[in-house]
Amino acid sequence: MKSMLRKITYVILGAFYLCSFSYAAEPSNDASNYPTKPIRLILPFPAGGGTDNLARIMAPKLYKLLGQPVIIDNRPGASGNIATEAVAKANPDGYTVLMGYNTALTFNPLIFQNLSFDIQKDLKPVTLLATAKYFLVVNNSVPAKSLKELITLAKEKPGQLNYSSGGNGGTLHLAAELFKFRTGTEITHVPYKGGAPATLGVLTGEVQMTVGSVTSLMPHIKTGKIRPLAVTSLTRSNVMPDVPTMNELGLNGFNVTSWYGLLVPKNTPDVIVAKLVKAAHEVIESDEVKESMAKQGLDVTIGSPTEFEEIIKNETAMWRELNKKLKITAN
Repeated sequence: MKSMLRKITYVILGAFYLCSFSYAAEPSNDASNYPTKPIRLILPFPAGGGTDNLARIMAPKLYKLLGQPVIIDNRPGASGNIATEAVAKANPDGYTVLMGYNTALTFNPLIFQNLSFDIQKDLKPVTLLATAKYFLVVNNSVPAKSLKELITLAKEKPGQLNYSSGGNGGTLHLAAELFKFRTGTEITHVPYKGGAPATLGVLTGEVQMTVGSVTSLMPHIKTGKIRPLAVTSLTRSNVMPDVPTMNELGLNGFNVTSWYGLLVPKNTPDVIVAKLVKAAHEVIESDEVKESMAKQGLDVTIGSPTEFEEIIKNETAMWRELNKKLKITAN
C-alpha cells in the first residue's frame, strides 16, 4: 500500500514539474511584454507610392524602438476596404496594424452597403500621422481673382462652370462638393481617371477649376497657368502662406484634408496601443521622416487615440450630411 501511494505521489509531482517547465518555456502572452514577434503594417496602397515610401522609411525606425521587425504588407483595392477588413478581423494582439486614410475610414462606410466590418466598432484608432492640405485653383482665363469673386461668378452662371477631380468619392471630389454645398453654387463635376488628368484638365481649360495637392499644382502655379484662391484646411500652407484658407474667407469651419493614421483591431489592449503611440510619435517627428513627408506635401500631425477617434467620427458625420445631397453609392 505504501509503495502504491509513493508511486502515485511521484506521478503527481512529475506531472506538476512538467507543467511548470512547459509554462515557463512558453513566451508570455502578457501585453506588457509586447512585442515579441514581427508586426505587420498593412497598407491600402500599392508599393512605390508616396504613402508606401513613408511606411518603408518608418519601418526600420520602429524596429529600433520596438525591437521587432515591421513588415510592410501592401493590400490595395476596393477603395481601401481590402486592407481595412484584414485588420478589422485580425487578432487584437497588436501584431496587425493598419495605416488607414480618411476617405476609406469616413466615406466608404456611407457608400458601400455590404461591408463585413464596422469602422467604429471593429477598429481602435492609435494615432494620426500626417495630413495634406489642398488648394482650390482656377485656370488663369477665369476672371475671378478671389474666392468671393468666384462664388459670385458661379451664382451668375449656374451650371456653366466646371471642375475636375480624379474620380467620384475621392477627397478632392468631396472637397469641391462641400464647397458647392456651403456656398449654394451650381458647378458641374467632370471626373477624370486620376489626379494627373484632372490637373491637366484645368491647365488646358477643359474645366475652369479644381481642388488639388501642393505637389501636383505648385509647378503650374509658379508658371502662372493656374491661380490659387484658397486653402481647404483650417490653417495656411507653409509652402504658400499668402493664400488664405476658406475658413478665413467666410466658410467657417471648412476643413478638408487628406490624412493618414494607424489603427488596430478594436479589443487590442491599451498598454499595446500606448507603446505604438509612443513609438510612432518618436519616429514621425524624426528629421528624416519629416523631410520625406515635406517632399510629398505632408505635414506631421500627431495626437492621442481619443483625438484621432474624434476626427474619424466628426468627419464621418460631415460626409454623411453631404451625401444626403450627393447620394453617391458604390454597390
